[in-house]
Amino acid sequence: NPLAQGVVVFDELERSQSHLLINQMDRYFKRSPYGQSQAELIVPEPFFVHSDLTTGIRLADFLAYILSWGFRTSSMTEPRREELLPFVDQACALRHRATREVAGGMATYWSFAVLQDLRPRDLKGGP
Repeated sequence: NPLAQGVVVFDELERSQSHLLINQMDRYFKRSPYGQSQAELIVPEPFFVHSDLTTGIRLADFLAYILSWGFRTSSMTEPRREELLPFVDQACALRHRATREVAGGMATYWSFAVLQDLRPRDLKGGP
Protein backbone atom coordinates (compact mmCIF):
# COMPACT_ATOMS: atom_id res chain seq x y z
CA ASN A 1 0.00 0.00 0.00
CA PRO A 2 1.72 3.23 -1.10
CA LEU A 3 -0.09 5.22 1.60
CA ALA A 4 1.01 2.92 4.44
CA GLN A 5 3.49 4.36 6.87
CA GLY A 6 4.90 3.09 10.13
CA VAL A 7 6.62 4.40 13.21
CA VAL A 8 9.40 2.81 15.22
CA VAL A 9 8.77 2.57 18.95
CA PHE A 10 11.46 1.51 21.42
CA ASP A 11 11.41 0.78 25.10
CA GLU A 12 12.92 3.72 26.97
CA LEU A 13 16.71 3.49 27.12
CA GLU A 14 19.42 5.33 28.99
CA ARG A 15 19.99 8.67 27.23
CA SER A 16 23.34 7.81 25.58
CA GLN A 17 21.90 4.49 24.30
CA SER A 18 18.93 6.38 22.85
CA HIS A 19 21.28 8.73 20.98
CA LEU A 20 23.26 5.77 19.68
CA LEU A 21 20.07 4.15 18.38
CA ILE A 22 18.90 7.38 16.74
CA ASN A 23 22.29 7.75 15.03
CA GLN A 24 22.16 4.13 13.79
CA MET A 25 18.69 4.64 12.35
CA ASP A 26 19.77 7.90 10.74
CA ARG A 27 22.73 6.19 9.04
CA TYR A 28 20.57 3.26 7.92
CA PHE A 29 17.86 5.39 6.32
CA LYS A 30 20.31 7.83 4.72
CA ARG A 31 23.23 5.63 3.69
CA SER A 32 22.03 2.10 2.94
CA PRO A 33 20.27 1.53 -0.38
CA TYR A 34 17.49 -0.55 1.18
CA GLY A 35 17.07 1.94 4.02
CA GLN A 36 16.74 4.78 1.52
CA SER A 37 14.09 2.86 -0.41
CA GLN A 38 12.14 2.25 2.81
CA ALA A 39 12.57 5.72 4.31
CA GLU A 40 9.30 7.00 2.88
CA LEU A 41 7.42 4.13 4.54
CA ILE A 42 8.77 4.65 8.06
CA VAL A 43 9.01 7.81 10.13
CA PRO A 44 12.81 7.72 10.53
CA GLU A 45 12.87 9.01 14.09
CA PRO A 46 11.87 6.56 16.82
CA PHE A 47 9.57 7.17 19.74
CA PHE A 48 10.83 6.10 23.15
CA VAL A 49 8.30 4.96 25.72
CA HIS A 50 8.30 3.12 29.05
CA SER A 51 7.02 -0.40 28.44
CA ASP A 52 5.56 -0.66 31.92
CA LEU A 53 3.37 2.37 31.13
CA THR A 54 2.52 1.63 27.48
CA THR A 55 0.18 -1.27 26.76
CA GLY A 56 1.25 -1.73 23.12
CA ILE A 57 4.92 -2.01 24.02
CA ARG A 58 4.12 -4.34 26.89
CA LEU A 59 2.21 -6.58 24.48
CA ALA A 60 5.13 -6.53 22.04
CA ASP A 61 7.49 -7.49 24.88
CA PHE A 62 5.17 -10.34 25.85
CA LEU A 63 4.95 -11.55 22.25
CA ALA A 64 8.73 -11.37 21.86
CA TYR A 65 9.15 -13.44 25.04
CA ILE A 66 6.71 -16.11 23.81
CA LEU A 67 8.38 -16.32 20.41
CA SER A 68 11.95 -16.31 21.68
CA TRP A 69 11.28 -19.18 24.10
CA GLY A 70 8.70 -21.15 22.13
CA PHE A 71 8.97 -20.55 18.37
CA ARG A 72 11.43 -22.77 16.51
CA THR A 73 12.35 -23.36 12.88
CA SER A 74 14.22 -26.39 11.58
CA SER A 75 17.53 -24.51 11.83
CA MET A 76 17.01 -23.55 15.49
CA THR A 77 18.46 -26.16 17.84
CA GLU A 78 17.85 -24.49 21.20
CA PRO A 79 15.21 -26.20 23.35
CA ARG A 80 11.81 -24.54 23.54
CA ARG A 81 9.41 -24.16 26.42
CA GLU A 82 6.61 -26.57 25.63
CA GLU A 83 4.11 -24.83 27.92
CA LEU A 84 4.25 -21.81 25.59
CA LEU A 85 3.15 -23.75 22.49
CA PRO A 86 -0.54 -22.74 22.66
CA PHE A 87 0.55 -19.09 22.75
CA VAL A 88 3.11 -19.66 19.97
CA ASP A 89 0.35 -21.10 17.80
CA GLN A 90 -1.77 -18.01 18.41
CA ALA A 91 1.17 -15.71 17.65
CA CYS A 92 1.98 -17.62 14.45
CA ALA A 93 -1.61 -17.14 13.31
CA LEU A 94 -0.82 -13.40 13.20
CA ARG A 95 2.04 -13.84 10.72
CA HIS A 96 1.84 -12.43 7.22
CA ARG A 97 3.17 -14.48 4.31
CA ALA A 98 4.32 -12.84 1.08
CA THR A 99 5.61 -14.50 -2.08
CA ARG A 100 7.85 -12.60 -4.49
CA GLU A 101 9.73 -13.42 -7.64
CA VAL A 102 13.47 -13.43 -7.01
CA ALA A 103 16.13 -14.34 -9.60
CA GLY A 104 13.70 -16.25 -11.79
CA GLY A 105 12.15 -18.18 -8.91
CA MET A 106 9.67 -17.57 -6.15
CA ALA A 107 10.67 -16.74 -2.57
CA THR A 108 8.47 -16.78 0.51
CA TYR A 109 8.83 -14.10 3.16
CA TRP A 110 7.21 -14.17 6.59
CA SER A 111 6.55 -11.22 8.86
CA PHE A 112 8.54 -13.03 11.57
CA ALA A 113 12.24 -13.33 10.82
CA VAL A 114 14.91 -15.27 12.69
CA LEU A 115 18.01 -13.13 13.11
CA GLN A 116 21.05 -15.02 14.34
CA ASP A 117 23.36 -12.01 14.15
CA LEU A 118 22.31 -8.37 14.38
CA ARG A 119 25.58 -7.00 13.04
CA PRO A 120 25.62 -5.43 9.56
CA ARG A 121 26.83 -7.71 6.74
CA ASP A 122 30.20 -5.94 6.46
CA LEU A 123 30.95 -6.67 10.15
CA LYS A 124 29.81 -10.31 10.30
CA GLY A 125 33.12 -11.70 9.08
CA GLY A 126 35.01 -10.43 12.14
CA PRO A 127 34.86 -11.38 15.81
